[in-house]
Amino acid sequence: QWMFFFFFSLGSYMYHLRVYIYQARNLVSMDKDSFSDPYAHVSFLHVSKTTERLRATLNPTWDQTLIFNDVEIYGDPQNLAHQPPDVVLEFYDSDQVGKDELLGRTVCVPLVKLNPGMDQIPKLLWHPITQKGQRAGEALVAAELILKDKFEEIPEIICSSTESDLPLVPPKRAENLYMVPQGIRPVVQLTAVEILAWGLRNMKPFQLATVSSPSLVVECGGQRVESAVIKNMKKSPNFPSSVLFIKVLLPKDEMYTPPIVLKVIDHRPFGRKPVVGQCTITSLEQFRCDPYVLSSYYLPPLTVALMMASPSKHISIDMGEKTPLLEAQEKETVDWWSKFYASIGDQEKCGPYLKKGYDTLTVYDSELENIPEFHGLTDFCNTFKLQRGKNENGDDDPTVVGEFKGSFKVYPLPDDPGITPPPRQFRELPESGPQECLVRIYVVRAIDLQPKDNNGMCDPYIKISLGKKTIEDRDNYRPNTINPVFGRMFEMTCFLPQDKDLKISVYDYDLLSRDEKVGETVIDLENRNFEVTKKKNYLGGTNQKQPWKHNKVSIFFSYPLVIAGNKEIHQHLGPTRERICLHVLRTQGLIPEHVETRTLYSSFQPTLSQGQLQMWVDVFPKNIGVPGPPFDITPRKAKKYFLRAVIWNTTDVTLDETSITGEHMSDIYVKGWMPGMEENKQKTDVHYRSLDGDGNFNWRFIFDFDYLPAEQLCLVSKKEHFWSLDKTEFRIPPKLIVQIWDNDKFSLDDYLGTLELDLRNLIPPAKTPEKCTLEMMEALDAGAPHKSEHAKSLFAQQSVRGWWPCSIEQDGKKVLGGKVEMTLEIVSETDADQKPAGKGRDEPNMNPKLDPPNRPDTSFFWFTNPCKTMKFIVWRRFRCLFIGLLILFIVLLFVAILLYSLPNYISMKIVKPL
Repeated sequence: QWMFFFFFSLGSYMYHLRVYIYQARNLVSMDKDSFSDPYAHVSFLHVSKTTERLRATLNPTWDQTLIFNDVEIYGDPQNLAHQPPDVVLEFYDSDQVGKDELLGRTVCVPLVKLNPGMDQIPKLLWHPITQKGQRAGEALVAAELILKDKFEEIPEIICSSTESDLPLVPPKRAENLYMVPQGIRPVVQLTAVEILAWGLRNMKPFQLATVSSPSLVVECGGQRVESAVIKNMKKSPNFPSSVLFIKVLLPKDEMYTPPIVLKVIDHRPFGRKPVVGQCTITSLEQFRCDPYVLSSYYLPPLTVALMMASPSKHISIDMGEKTPLLEAQEKETVDWWSKFYASIGDQEKCGPYLKKGYDTLTVYDSELENIPEFHGLTDFCNTFKLQRGKNENGDDDPTVVGEFKGSFKVYPLPDDPGITPPPRQFRELPESGPQECLVRIYVVRAIDLQPKDNNGMCDPYIKISLGKKTIEDRDNYRPNTINPVFGRMFEMTCFLPQDKDLKISVYDYDLLSRDEKVGETVIDLENRNFEVTKKKNYLGGTNQKQPWKHNKVSIFFSYPLVIAGNKEIHQHLGPTRERICLHVLRTQGLIPEHVETRTLYSSFQPTLSQGQLQMWVDVFPKNIGVPGPPFDITPRKAKKYFLRAVIWNTTDVTLDETSITGEHMSDIYVKGWMPGMEENKQKTDVHYRSLDGDGNFNWRFIFDFDYLPAEQLCLVSKKEHFWSLDKTEFRIPPKLIVQIWDNDKFSLDDYLGTLELDLRNLIPPAKTPEKCTLEMMEALDAGAPHKSEHAKSLFAQQSVRGWWPCSIEQDGKKVLGGKVEMTLEIVSETDADQKPAGKGRDEPNMNPKLDPPNRPDTSFFWFTNPCKTMKFIVWRRFRCLFIGLLILFIVLLFVAILLYSLPNYISMKIVKPL
């Protein structure tokens, strides 16, 4: 009771409430047909009303005003103007049987008018509709609350309004149905909506039955149009008549524009027409156009434009060719991969390609559809995902159940019917029937694949599916890598649009278990085919097998043509006429020759990247003729080479040992190998007892290796572990390491010095040992052999002979450990058969023939040669001592004999026997 007296003491006032409900969008579906029958229930304090019920829509347009004439509100109007009560709107799905279901609710704050002179107009705004804390759509509503009269005594400071001061009653659409009045409702304009209903793709079964005879229903702004029925989806999934047209009053302000609703209806026996898919396009801004501006898609083809040129003029095209002929030794270093590596900026692998000024291709870091300048390859058709909305249990089902191929053009129409309407936008459409095409899929390489093996690697291979055809390239898997270079081309035939989805998958090869999918990417070939016929231009490379005439675009000149600067062009660059065609094409803003980078996704983690695939696709409709041969993107194959290193002599070798006689000496031998191929280490015989640091060997090392001339790297394949099933490939620079050692029989050999030579940038040797110093190797020691002005490639020189210094580190500094005289020679596999040579001094001992070294007589192993040891070691060093000792021994022996014989002789002299 005290609350009643409290509000009564405040006074009550009469208000006039108007709620403007124009439309809602993206409501949730409650019926099994994936739609709802929505209406709005509006409540304000103790009063409420409902709108009309609309049938089968998730984007209703009520265009209705709910009027509440006498609303009694207690409280000070001034306070009410600052904090007005909320208008609550609840949206329901009307059901003929059972209770209506709540779709969601929202609130709207009304505009409060206390004085009749207020000319402020409420503005329609989008208010979010929520249901159980989740977004359930939006409602375009507004409300105004007008002070009418006082129930009790009205204070003089309040200027109230009368019935005549209220806004005019809105026009009626039906009995007791008031429309939203002018000034509040959006300003509309007669608008044309052209629908290019091209076809349906990948329609999933509905209620266990295949979608076989669908039609398309398009709704916008209360208008509805239906396409013709596709008779047989399997034979042709395109609509027989492609263009639909709607005239509708649409708001000029994009914020108020109603969505376009697409419904796919399947025509089934016994008159059943279930909705098997739907899509809502909320924004029409991207489809608005000027109907009097000719779209770029409908510009005359390049061929027609050229033939329309005046034939009386002479057109001069300066090709600007500055490319010299390829040198003979560079033919094997320039291929398609040179072009690819030059395009991504890998100068180490592209060889002389950039220096020769050849053209590069464009490598996109994402899918071609995501490149902004290509507009998603949707100049002709867009792809719209169709959803089911409700499943058989009545639950929300956001699963994509198909795709609609089509587009829209939205443009204003004149209000005066006497004015000629703008020209239609969709005309001169391509043939919509099935088209047989040849598809070439070029898979270049993969980047950062998700590891699948315990060693952090995987063994990837390619699997391609197109329609009912599948290619599994399992035999050509790449072992132990997450960055495989595939260099594979696959050729398939298909019928578009039935087989439009090209699925490229990467699998991990497993010997004992089932292969595991790394990821996959899907390409819409239908969009590619439309773009090819319109503007796509895959240009050739510097490969003799891909002349320009194999491109998809042909140009016919119907007027005189003059080539400025007629120059001799290399055969890899194509004939002159075709180069002119190429030059003209490049000036038209076409899609260039390219490689796209596509992200691989897994069905288990659909939002996480499983790696990237660099590739491109060519689509050739068979009705335009037979295409030329494909590009050769086979990975570079290593060539077998032999490095022959003849160790002639050494000098100034550190004398690391002291003999038993006190002499400084070393038992010298030389060891050599190529990094990455340590299992093929070789060493000379031993030059024993070198007393002056000189060594004589005449010994040949032969190292065979696989070499990539274009990359100037050695290709080494080896197993990382003994239990590994496959070999892992490594690319390492071609180097030779030569070391000088001191041989010890009863302890570890002593290391005396090392020499490392980069065969690509070989430091020139000294002609004489006196000129051989450590300063020769300063550029090499700095880790930048390419900076040496005198360094040259041994592959270009073929053979070189001279002296190189070997160094050893002592106290943090490099000091000379010896000098070695060598002949280095690079021999190809063919030349090796023609000029054979054996290791060491083995047969065939030729090219060149190595004679046994002319070593000093003191060079022998003392333990196995005791006589030589006595002659050349003991006798030579201690002969004076031995002679002195011998003389002393003889003297002592004589004295001893004398002393032994003297007493007997004296006694005999004294006794004088007979």
